[in-house]
Amino acid sequence: MNPITLQDLMTLEGYDKARSSFRQAVLAHKKNRLASIGPDVVLSFEDRTTILYQVQEMLRVERIFKRAGIQEELDVYNPLIPDGSNWKATMMIQIPDVATRREALTRLVGIERRCWVRIEDHDRVYAIADEDMERTTEDKTSSVHFLRFELPPVVRDGVQGGGRITMGIDHPSYRHSLDPVPVPLADSLRDDLADS
Repeated sequence: MNPITLQDLMTLEGYDKARSSFRQAVLAHKKNRLASIGPDVVLSFEDRTTILYQVQEMLRVERIFKRAGIQEELDVYNPLIPDGSNWKATMMIQIPDVATRREALTRLVGIERRCWVRIEDHDRVYAIADEDMERTTEDKTSSVHFLRFELPPVVRDGVQGGGRITMGIDHPSYRHSLDPVPVPLADSLRDDLADS
């Protein structure tokens, strides 16, 4: 997928006018890119559309309109767009109760490195986590992580050939899988690789 450039962005005024309809379209798009793994973890698979929305929202919230500031945001967000050989996801640990979440984050240290995807009978591909910065300490993990699943060519071929996609987490304190992933998500993930 091509990175987002300055020319792809709406001005703050233009985005303000288009925001409601653009937001609705992106939210509908994102529904087909979510994977609930067990009761507490959601992977939101990113693509150019989801990242374009994030950039536009960040520019709006921060009132960034100068070229240098906009380019800084693009430099931060463009690496989250898959490049045709991988899938990229935002991992969210969603536990509403603050005390329960705090306790879980201490139990789940390292969970971000135990996320996997698998196509047919190929080996699992484990996530490369938080390449931009470390989000886990010895005592606790973060409730948000950024993952990259780098897919070997044989696995990409299996995906594009319609192979069954499964994913999961095999952390000692959190073992859940999604087998198989829902068809809309599988189709969307196949499209990410077709753009390579």
